[in-house]
Amino acid sequence: MLKIAVLPGDGVGPEVTEQALLVLEAVKTKFHLEYTLALGLIGGKAIDKTGEPLPAETRRLVLTSDAVFLGAVGGPKWDGMPIDLRPEKGLLELRKILGLYANLRPVRCWPQLLEQSPFKNEVASGVDLLIVRELSGGAYYGAKGKRTEGGEAHAFDTIEYSEQQIRRIARMAFGLAQNRRRKVTSVDKANVMETSRLWRKIVEEESRHYPDVSLNHLYVDNCAMQLCLKPAQFDVVVTENMFGDILSDQASVLGASLGMLPSASLGEGAALYEPAHGSAPDIAGQDKANPLAAILSVAMMLRFSFNHTEAAAAVETAVEAALSAGLRTADIYSAGTTIAGSREMGKAVARHLSS
Repeated sequence: MLKIAVLPGDGVGPEVTEQALLVLEAVKTKFHLEYTLALGLIGGKAIDKTGEPLPAETRRLVLTSDAVFLGAVGGPKWDGMPIDLRPEKGLLELRKILGLYANLRPVRCWPQLLEQSPFKNEVASGVDLLIVRELSGGAYYGAKGKRTEGGEAHAFDTIEYSEQQIRRIARMAFGLAQNRRRKVTSVDKANVMETSRLWRKIVEEESRHYPDVSLNHLYVDNCAMQLCLKPAQFDVVVTENMFGDILSDQASVLGASLGMLPSASLGEGAALYEPAHGSAPDIAGQDKANPLAAILSVAMMLRFSFNHTEAAAAVETAVEAALSAGLRTADIYSAGTTIAGSREMGKAVARHLSS
């Protein structure tokens, strides 16, 4: 029986988490799954109650769990706090203690949402890509600081990668590609950066162990352009931490809204599943948030933690059925469709699962 740690977090996090768990319960009934749920604090809510963004009790909880589901963290209430006490610090610490090193963000342009994409139909149509972002290295974790010289302020953030960090993310990308369309695009800036030159060398070496998967390289600026010009060319995109952070948010626009983008972070311990959107404090508590990214994150949990591909596919089919029925939250609404709140959308997906 799997133990799932549930961390609703801040803003709309509790609302979308509620709908994700509603859908998970419907899956449990349909496929006779066995799991337990345990609630924990993270982010701003944790700061308010304990003074820490990732309290000791939550650390113990996630380290004794098989999977972690997170809503969202952050909000303007905590923006003025020192960087080590910001809600986002809790998320970084969570990734660190779980040994998470691979963030997976699938981007799919659902046929029902083609009109909501800011891209022309012929550009967005057929987009189904997976961004594999290295999560444990790079500028976010490197040495950083600031100093003053001659009255002028200076700041620095260090990008550093080891051979082992690159090898394991490359292996994951190639392995995932074997179950997709067997194509990996590695993104770097090897014409300028020493870390990128090491990155390209190691990815090339690892590719020899996957002769059934094709490999090509793109500089990050070219990749950003290609995501706008011809996004359907991509299958699996693997890249370092900061590039992956930026490119995955850019790619999310292809699917009409961040509210449609799930994610999974995998590594040495329990996997972490969360919608890619933020806490959206401006609509928190108003039943307006799109829960589909959270629900699709449940599908990823079913695929990677439960190893139940049939259940995962059933959730994705139920999401598609709700969209085909014309239901839309405000972020993906268009003329001729029916606007729905977060709860109504969650219930619709659960209902299609149960039918």
